[in-house]
Amino acid sequence: MMSCVRGERTSCHRPQRRRDTVNNWGCLRVSASLWPVRTSLLVGLLVLGTAAVQAQAPAGRGGPPAAPATPRTQAPIDLTGQWVTIRQSQAAQKVADAWDPAKDEAAGEQCRAYGAPGLMRGPTRLRISWLDDTTLKLESDYGMQTRLLHFRTPTPTQGAKTWQGVTAAQWQFAGGGRGRGPRFGSLRTVTTQLRPGYLRKNGVPYSAGTVFTEYWDVHTETNGDRYLVVTNVVTDPLYLQAPFMTALHFKLEKDGAAKWDPTPCDARF
Repeated sequence: MMSCVRGERTSCHRPQRRRDTVNNWGCLRVSASLWPVRTSLLVGLLVLGTAAVQAQAPAGRGGPPAAPATPRTQAPIDLTGQWVTIRQSQAAQKVADAWDPAKDEAAGEQCRAYGAPGLMRGPTRLRISWLDDTTLKLESDYGMQTRLLHFRTPTPTQGAKTWQGVTAAQWQFAGGGRGRGPRFGSLRTVTTQLRPGYLRKNGVPYSAGTVFTEYWDVHTETNGDRYLVVTNVVTDPLYLQAPFMTALHFKLEKDGAAKWDPTPCDARF
């Protein structure tokens, strides 16, 4: 029998019980339970859980403030590193080193620098018109050349290679259409069946296996001036170490007829 004074708290030990109780006399019975250990574990888990939540919390929601944005962290493209211009192959270097305009003239190949890949890089004016509903005609006064851009797949003659080759054209549309606002787009052309020629007048060559891809875009300035930008890619595994990409710019002339100045091919500068 326990001896407890009513209203007085005492420690009454009963090892067989596993939790604390208060008897009818108001005595606090402290059992031999593991409550200190459990309490310590509970506190430890709460601390660890709080730390994990704080570590996972996004910036602005209880987490650490985000670092301020910089041009470096906001860069949409990576421009860092060491870059080199696209180089010609050793085979191309040999051809360029042996270039002799007199030999080209004697062989009747004054137009070697006026094939499609070289023509577009020359100091030329372009006159573009529709030959029919499926073919655009492009004329140059520089070298007096004519290119045909076929929207229906042409049937090239096997083995027939020319300075301007065979060009397949396709419109690329973006936005608008079906009453949903203005429609934008550009032209993509791919030229093959090219006769070997020069990318430049200094004898840098391209081979008969060259694929010449072009992207044609028209831009209008706020003052009404219109510019034709032709981004072209020359792919030639024989004479180029990698595809050669350039962008060419032309301005629409309002009085173009008076300035048109046809000149024949010239093997020299």
